[in-house]
Amino acid sequence: MKGSFMFLLVLLCATFHVSFSLIDGLVANGNFELGPKPSDLKGTVVIGGRHAIPEWEISGYVEYIKSGQKQGDMLLVVPEGAYAVRLGNEASIKQNIKVIKGMYYSITFMVARTCAQEEKINISVGSDYGVIPIQTVYNSYGWDPIAYGFKADYEEVIMVIHNPGIEEDPACGPLIDSIALRTLYPPRPTNKNILKNGGFEEGPYIFPNTSWGVLIPPNIEDNHSPLPGWIVESLKAVKYIDSQHYSVPQGTRAVELVAGKESAIAQVARTIPGKTYVLSFSVGDANNSCEGSMIVEAFAGKYTIKVPYESKGKGGFKRAALKFVAFGPKTRIMFLSTFYTMRSDDFSSLCGPVVDDVKLLSLRKP
Repeated sequence: MKGSFMFLLVLLCATFHVSFSLIDGLVANGNFELGPKPSDLKGTVVIGGRHAIPEWEISGYVEYIKSGQKQGDMLLVVPEGAYAVRLGNEASIKQNIKVIKGMYYSITFMVARTCAQEEKINISVGSDYGVIPIQTVYNSYGWDPIAYGFKADYEEVIMVIHNPGIEEDPACGPLIDSIALRTLYPPRPTNKNILKNGGFEEGPYIFPNTSWGVLIPPNIEDNHSPLPGWIVESLKAVKYIDSQHYSVPQGTRAVELVAGKESAIAQVARTIPGKTYVLSFSVGDANNSCEGSMIVEAFAGKYTIKVPYESKGKGGFKRAALKFVAFGPKTRIMFLSTFYTMRSDDFSSLCGPVVDDVKLLSLRKP
């Protein structure tokens, strides 16, 4: 009976383009391969009304872009498939998504900057709202996958991606493509690890046919982070990577610190004042031609350790540990990279040391 119910639910989701927790992947027409009718286009500009793009409601100056199209001397590249949308001044795209009330979710979407230099994206899902800066380009492809987390307050939420920019050229806006949803199951501390999600196994959707990983943007709060348990409290993003495309020290996921001291992750752990703890973790490289001398700085309250790692860019890792005495009921654990690093085969792509398998345990006998 249970198996039949699950099959019917999956069938209904596939039929009616409903995103439930059982299905992780693109939202309805999330790759924009279903486009407007020819009569709804004037060149690249969508003129056929709010519902001209199937499954989406649009507002403002929205363009439907084909891969390989040119804007002056600039070639517009689409990351997956043949089409994407571009959001001009104050333009937005919107879709209603069926979810499970009370559950946590992450949205992953591809974004590319075009001609504006200070571009940013506003994203809102239900009552959650965030501003994501995209002026930093993290790789030479020009496209970056970005994640955003939210909690479902209702059984149906409205997702809006909006360009708040005002440029002289209304077409100078970001390109958007490949919008996907993933259900998050926030882990809890255990008797084997006081930290939550220390192995980073729980995180945003990673597109299976790409090798870019996913950027977790800066200033993401703990409760609704697309990386459950962790806070990105830096000026730049951190990169979430998978073992299918990268070298990962343990399990199938890890975090790459791609922007030096501007790229940091943190978690506040419950501790007992006066008690001794050991913070242990892995430091390595992602097998992505990120070569050279790297240093990961780990912090536990006022204690710190610098872990050097000589990377050949071909994968590998080492373990490190920091012993400390807790001074309060809460201790902030943080990791950052001392240096900026660029890939040796691509000097336009930021990279850095990988952090994984982070454990925090108390010592019975210090």
